[in-house]
Amino acid sequence: MKKIIFLITFMMFCNCTAFELDTSVDDEIRRNYNPSAIEQSLPSLPKVSPSQPPAKTTTQAPPKTQPVAQPSKPQIGVKKLPTSQIDKSTAIRIPKGTKFKVRSNAFLSDTTRTGARFSFTTLQPVTKRYVTIPAGTVFNAVVINSHPPQAAGNGGLLQIAIDGMNYNGRNFYSQGKVTKANHKKVFINNIKGKRQYWKGVGNQISKGQQFYKKTRRISNNLTDNPITLIVAPVPTIVGLGVYAVNFVGSPLFSIGTKGGKLSIPAGSEFEIKLLEDIYLEY
Repeated sequence: MKKIIFLITFMMFCNCTAFELDTSVDDEIRRNYNPSAIEQSLPSLPKVSPSQPPAKTTTQAPPKTQPVAQPSKPQIGVKKLPTSQIDKSTAIRIPKGTKFKVRSNAFLSDTTRTGARFSFTTLQPVTKRYVTIPAGTVFNAVVINSHPPQAAGNGGLLQIAIDGMNYNGRNFYSQGKVTKANHKKVFINNIKGKRQYWKGVGNQISKGQQFYKKTRRISNNLTDNPITLIVAPVPTIVGLGVYAVNFVGSPLFSIGTKGGKLSIPAGSEFEIKLLEDIYLEY
């Protein structure tokens, strides 16, 4: 029993001494440093209003690359006016199929470049319902195709399109073609130089014939001399062979023959025909 009492007394003594703290370190810090000065040296925290949320940082997206616009192709002729700009109920109509006798105001040939513009001037007035197109009215035109003489006898080519009419100082859209050039009919709007393929065939046959005639004369001269009488038929035989070759092969030999050139001076007479109605507004 005494041992138990002693043990309890010893444990209580140990617990009491455990609460005695060593404050020597704290005293040393207070002597060397001023706690209030340390708090004053610290930087102040930023003040944020409780009603305003902090600003968000946004990253700017890189600009989108703009698509590169493709260059527009050159268009031949004037653009057709939108239907909304023309009141057909009040406009005066010149029906398609109307023909005009005109003269050209520029020199034209098979070497005129595609896209070249020029004009025609009417020679006679044309009367339609409610309107008369006077002489001297100008039609605008453009070359849509051309090429110089080609092999196989093809002549030069010129295609013309009518794309405008100037009436009372205003230009109205129109569409037309050439039906006559220098009093000659023009088919499918192709003004062409003379086709000379068959002329080339005739030239080949004529060359063989002329060579044969020349050898015949040589043979006749050889028959006058008794010494050359034996060889007199030889030139004629050679000439006959050349003539036969040219005659048979003339269609093949004429493929390389070029056609005739096309040249139309300014002031030449044409006939043009409307392919669409023209609506005139005042």
